Amino acid sequence: MLAIVGGTGFYELPGLEIEARLSAATPFGEASGEVHLGRVQGQPLLFLARHGAGHRWLPHEVNYRANVFALKRAGATQLLGFSAVGSLDEVLAPGALAMPAQYIDWTRGRRTQTFFGKGVAAHVSTAEPVSARLAEAVVAAGERIGLTVASGLTYACVEGPRLGTRAESHLLRSFGAHLVGMTNVPEVFLAREAQLGYATVGLVTDYDSWMDDPAQHAQVQTIFERYGHTLAAARRLLASLLAAPLPTPEPAARQALVGAVLTPEVALDAAQRDWLAVLRR
Repeated sequence: MLAIVGGTGFYELPGLEIEARLSAATPFGEASGEVHLGRVQGQPLLFLARHGAGHRWLPHEVNYRANVFALKRAGATQLLGFSAVGSLDEVLAPGALAMPAQYIDWTRGRRTQTFFGKGVAAHVSTAEPVSARLAEAVVAAGERIGLTVASGLTYACVEGPRLGTRAESHLLRSFGAHLVGMTNVPEVFLAREAQLGYATVGLVTDYDSWMDDPAQHAQVQTIFERYGHTLAAARRLLASLLAAPLPTPEPAARQALVGAVLTPEVALDAAQRDWLAVLRR
């Protein structure tokens, strides 16, 4: 089943016929809100607002572990996120839709990055963190309705909540990043630990801070003005995606924990076995 994680401005899913509202409580704390289980165009779907209803949580305050766990527990096998992003490449102008294939974690370890630890040891490969099948399906959905979705990009995730300096913007460009945002890490890596196929659609709102023209530097008011227009296109894109059969996630995602968990079952307590069983589904 596909799970949608809505970012800024994406707090509900139009057309979702809600069949159940599932608890936000998890072994890793409270998710950003209830998980909505329902159907869009007959397609079974899960939805969760990343920042909570009314945008209550800043990027560094989001409980990413609880969000991903709640969606996996509800039956998700793949996760598609929507996020506001800044562009580090002049070709990716504000208003563009862009999909990362790779990630750079520039949050520098300040967020809880993993489900594992505290008696459960695992090392999961994230060499290819994004589901190419899901990303390709989104690009194809855009083509069907005349929307171009840039793909194969690199996203650098920063801590926030402040917007970056010009020096930081240039540093991320030197790393080879095309996009900058505050929310996809650790979400993308937790999705892999939960054996979910993951992809995200970035809604480009600005050129971050690297351009010489100060008028092009990221400003919250401008970001939200542009984001509203781009969000309408993103909703059309999602509707097109759901109108066609969804892809099956790659085995690399759905079997990510095979051989990755080092702690033997006999060393786990009941609570650890329970949440690990959910991740292994």
